[in-house]
Amino acid sequence: MHIYGRLMVSSTHSQKAIWGRASEVSLWTSIGTVCILAGTPLLVLYFYISAFFFGCSLVAPFEALWEGDLDFAFPSLTSQGTLLLLGWIALQLLLAQAPDIIHKFIPGYRGGTKKGAITPAGNQLTYSINGLQAWFISHLLFLGGAFFGLFSPTIIFDNWGPLLIASNIIGYCLAIFAYVKAHYWPSYPADRKFSGNPFYDFYMGIELNPRIGPIDLKLFFNGRPGIIAWTMINLSFAFAQYQRYGMVTNSMLLVNLLHALYVLYFFWKEEWYLNTIDIHHDHFGWMLAWGDSVWLPFMYTLQGLYLVINPVTLTLPYSLFVLFLGLVGFWIFVSANNQKDRFRKNDGQILIRGKSAEFIPCEYYAADGNKRHSKLLTSGWWGIARHMNYAGDLLLSLAYCLACGTSSLFPYFYFFFMSILLIHRCLRDEDRCLRKYGASWELYCSKTRYRIVPGVF
Repeated sequence: MHIYGRLMVSSTHSQKAIWGRASEVSLWTSIGTVCILAGTPLLVLYFYISAFFFGCSLVAPFEALWEGDLDFAFPSLTSQGTLLLLGWIALQLLLAQAPDIIHKFIPGYRGGTKKGAITPAGNQLTYSINGLQAWFISHLLFLGGAFFGLFSPTIIFDNWGPLLIASNIIGYCLAIFAYVKAHYWPSYPADRKFSGNPFYDFYMGIELNPRIGPIDLKLFFNGRPGIIAWTMINLSFAFAQYQRYGMVTNSMLLVNLLHALYVLYFFWKEEWYLNTIDIHHDHFGWMLAWGDSVWLPFMYTLQGLYLVINPVTLTLPYSLFVLFLGLVGFWIFVSANNQKDRFRKNDGQILIRGKSAEFIPCEYYAADGNKRHSKLLTSGWWGIARHMNYAGDLLLSLAYCLACGTSSLFPYFYFFFMSILLIHRCLRDEDRCLRKYGASWELYCSKTRYRIVPGVF
């Protein structure tokens, strides 16, 4: 049921929403784009230098650079690091094409071939959902190869610098390829967007769903090499800590556990991921191509890297507090997403906390000119805050960092970054929803006042 049974706010063609990334770019957006393109690769390099040459101090590398004391080595490209990365991507390409089998044996897991959301131009694409299977196979191969002595389990940590350089090359090549492809051989021309600003188009992407044969570039790079590697990188860090100090600290175990919860949930709900901003709205450009190739594996794993360099043993009460905080954040994140997922799949006809779901009906015009209908959920978590799942995500992110103790800001970068990312994503999403749903969205905002943190923001 919906709480405004007689209300249906209509849009007009003059009000129809413009989906996805911006079509017009301001001067400040252009400046910000160039700064991100130039600055973020240097930031990743800075954190590498901080970890391997300055004990994870964030101030010492700056002081050394300021004083001209360059007594450290930049990472270099090596054949082993390059082959390791190329082999990894090749393995994920192979696994992405394998038919999903495990969904037949795991109750509740929805794998196989699924349809995505309808695009602005009216396309509804199909996707192969087998990420959980790929994750299990990849980790079994890693642990099996290490167990039988085919390679050291510390191989990822040992090649961290060369992998960083190789990943940058892959990320930039992929972004350039996506930019050129969008101009000359797009997969779905009507779903492209051009701003007239080449820097912004390169950064944000032009094509919504670029594909090469059966491979959807956005889903593959968003959801396979980088995110599957996330937990494998953590395992390699744990082995490196054991090799260095003869032990694996409880802090390292907490980081591995909490990250694994997040990653496994991602693959468990991979079908749901097809309806998120990442897949539904973001175009495929440098932000995703380089971000998935470099930013995700090298910046989302800072806690594990820190604990290799600076092992931390937590007291039992503190470690239990961190675990509790992480589990609470994970529970909010999961339950909020699950409420919306069930709501969407059942066209709003569900129970939330024992009561029929309440919602606001709305309609909008897509880029093809056709009117479509939707619903805005106002029950459960979505009646408390408009992005309550982000609140859970931030609590979980904070737990990752707290697991490393409080003596350094190095591992806390992830929390600060996620706060900025999710607030920015929230504002982007709300601007898009206002343009898409019009007065229906304004009505929803008047009912659910807070964006992320109830009572605060």
